[in-house]
Amino acid sequence: MCAIMGYTANDFSREQLEKAFVSLKHRGPDSSRTLQTAGGTLLFHRLSIMGPGQTGMQPFTGYGCAVACNGELYGFRKKKSELEARGYRFQSKSDCEILIPLWREYGTGMFRYLDAEFAFILYDSRQNTWLAARDPIGIRPLYYGYSPSGHILFASEPQALLPLVQGQMMPFPPGHYYLDGKFHIYEDIALPRDVCQDDLETIFGKIRSKLTAAVEKRLDADVPVGFLLSGGLDSSLVCAIAAKSLGRPIETYAIGMQADAIDLKYAREVARHIGSHHHEVYITSRQAVDALETVIATLGTYDITTIRASIGMYLLCQAIHQQSDIRVSLTGEVSDELFGYKYTDFAPSASAFQDESEKRIRQLHMYDVLRADRCIAAHSMEARVPFGDLELVRYIMALDPEKKRNVYGKGKYLLRQAFVGGLLPESIRLREKAAFSDAVGHSLVEDLKALAEQMYGNEWKTMTAQYDFAMPFTKESLLYRQIFEKYYPGQAPMVAGFWMPNTSWQGCDVGDPSSRYLSNYGDSSR
Repeated sequence: MCAIMGYTANDFSREQLEKAFVSLKHRGPDSSRTLQTAGGTLLFHRLSIMGPGQTGMQPFTGYGCAVACNGELYGFRKKKSELEARGYRFQSKSDCEILIPLWREYGTGMFRYLDAEFAFILYDSRQNTWLAARDPIGIRPLYYGYSPSGHILFASEPQALLPLVQGQMMPFPPGHYYLDGKFHIYEDIALPRDVCQDDLETIFGKIRSKLTAAVEKRLDADVPVGFLLSGGLDSSLVCAIAAKSLGRPIETYAIGMQADAIDLKYAREVARHIGSHHHEVYITSRQAVDALETVIATLGTYDITTIRASIGMYLLCQAIHQQSDIRVSLTGEVSDELFGYKYTDFAPSASAFQDESEKRIRQLHMYDVLRADRCIAAHSMEARVPFGDLELVRYIMALDPEKKRNVYGKGKYLLRQAFVGGLLPESIRLREKAAFSDAVGHSLVEDLKALAEQMYGNEWKTMTAQYDFAMPFTKESLLYRQIFEKYYPGQAPMVAGFWMPNTSWQGCDVGDPSSRYLSNYGDSSR
């Protein structure tokens, strides 16, 4: 995990760019480098994960190009050997160094060779061309905006662009590349090419093998690796697969409110089952409320459910950073978008389920994936997301939606059945999902709502009228929006809007994004 920044002209000074880029130092505290080229400037903050020696420092240069990349390119050693056979030479053990030869060999066809979570910026001096790109899920962040002179800038997080950009900043669209002044799509991973009609037993086997492979490839690191364990199905599967694959105790971390933590007991049960070195973090209401402004500034969002869920995650990652030398953290995000939320139980048809899943996959980079990246990166660690594995996502999105939606009386049925056999305790494999912000403790959300109630009187609805995009609709959402505007004035369109269940479906017409308000929440709260 690193920070990258690029400017495609030379009318900002090096000092101006570096002053803005220092705001991203948390993403790469180990070392920094600025490379000025004939066409502009590349900047890089490094967190050493793969090839930690000095030869792995970016931007990489060679063959008339320079590149800065934040990413993990899985299986790169095989591709590196193939490129070496074609005459390319490498100076480091870093995975990202292969990007320049891939560009030289394949041009924009290079993306079909990347099994990766990445964002990169490349300057080709031979063609005086800038290329930027982002992975199909948007696991790795990248934002862009335009300078007063009309030239594009890129950066890992938007706060680095704020002093330099005129007008709106936006997230770089996942599955796209930028070249010669235009954005081009190279893959819409949410849209399946064909419908897969595998039978259920085949589906179970493929989910198991693909998720196992996704976890195992993300264990490859030259630094200590840790695991966020909520005690829910998704993070528990990631931890159990990793522990079995490594054949030794892994480091697991869980968090809960002192008053009413829901998930800690389940995380403890999983940890005992897999034999991990387990760590518990307790937080108070005061700590949660005090962290609110920092969390919103870190996230760059005003979305209600993202902020609620991020407070616990942010404080957990803070504790990991303070108490350990872990530099990579594996998480369970993306599973809900693939296999279904609590609210997708109300999907009126298979096609409606599929449409909702496609929408959520396309927007992941603004919600759950953003939360995971920022909360972890803020504490100088790298997030790895096995459920976001490209092969796994392509397979699940292609499955017949009649088999994916909940017609079994149990949500995430395909995923649960794929792991019958003792990898997890049955109580965990069959446990109903709890919303993460609720599972940290119901009192967390209630404390945040109470804070908003104290802040505003009856005039709050009048105050919301000043916002013509994503207008706040509760006192809580108004509080979050006002804090957001303090740090990112006028930049609300960076987020598509408020994450909410599909309120057009019968049973989903709720006024709060938490699944706690759905009639099928059931045992999730216990």
